[in-house]
Amino acid sequence: MSTLGIVLLVILAVLVIGIIVLYIVGRRMQKKQDASQEQMEAAAQTMTFFIIDKKMMKFKEANLPKIVLEQTPKYARMMKLPILKVKVGPKVMSLISDPKVFNTLAPKQEVKATVSGIYVTSAKRLRGPVVETDPKKRKAQLKAEKEEAKAKAKEAKAREKAAVKANKK
Repeated sequence: MSTLGIVLLVILAVLVIGIIVLYIVGRRMQKKQDASQEQMEAAAQTMTFFIIDKKMMKFKEANLPKIVLEQTPKYARMMKLPILKVKVGPKVMSLISDPKVFNTLAPKQEVKATVSGIYVTSAKRLRGPVVETDPKKRKAQLKAEKEEAKAKAKEAKAREKAAVKANKK
């Protein structure tokens, strides 16, 4: 065999071994994820709360319990998470939301949600503004809200100028 053939065989063998290793590691990770999902479903509770604010925030800024910060790996502390600031009864708290649930919620609305610890797994709106769940329609809704806010700001600025002119006279 030529050296080119030997090099190609070695590269092919390395690729096959790499694919096998990735397959095995992927299966193990899937089993771990399934086990943690079962634990979350077992610990889930239904709560009714009012969403004060929602943001994508880093762990340190999110105002989460100290224990949660300590248990989180260092590389994960740098990531931004979907955080909901909610009012449950008289208590205000921060909860981590599932990204799919986060997109369907809006601030200033009351929801009935399934919560596992501090993680919101699902939510259903009770009162408050309706949020579009279709991504294309959601973008259009956000754009319309942005334009509406700009128009209100422009109108307020015009009123302020008129008030200043009236005071000068």
